[in-house]
Amino acid sequence: MHVLQQCITSFIASAAFGIIFNCPKNALVKCGLVGMMGWLMYILLVAFNVNVVLANLLAAFFIAVIGQSFARMYKMPMIIFSVAGIIPLVPGGMAYDAMRHFVQNDYSSAVQLSAKVFLLSGAIAVGLILSEVSNQMYRKLRSLKQGA
Repeated sequence: MHVLQQCITSFIASAAFGIIFNCPKNALVKCGLVGMMGWLMYILLVAFNVNVVLANLLAAFFIAVIGQSFARMYKMPMIIFSVAGIIPLVPGGMAYDAMRHFVQNDYSSAVQLSAKVFLLSGAIAVGLILSEVSNQMYRKLRSLKQGA
C-alpha cells in the first residue's frame, strides 16, 4: 500500500509541475508517468539498500531515457518530460531543513544536510547528462554502422 501511495503522489507532483511549467495538456499524463516511474525506481533501489545518491543517479538516468523515448514517440521536446519527471527526486525538503539548521545556529547538522543535498542534486545532474551522452553515442554508432 505504501508503494501505491508513493506512486500516486509522485504522479500528481510531476503532472502538477507540468501544469506550472506550461506543458501541453496532452503531455501532462505522460509527464506524471515519467515522474512516477522514476520515483518508483528510486524507492525500489533504496528498498534494496542501494546508496541514496546512487539510487538518485540511476533514477535520473532512467527518467531521462524515458523522456527521450517519449519525446521521439510523441514528437515533443525532451525537456517537457525530463523536467517534470525529475521533480520527485529533487531534495527540496532536505534543503529547507539545511537552511533551518543554519538559521538555528546548528552548523554541524546544517553542513551535513547541505552536503547531502549537494550530492543528491549533483547525482540528478550527472544522471541526466549520462543519459544524453549515452543517447548521442548510440546514435553515432548506429549511423556509422548504417554508413558502412
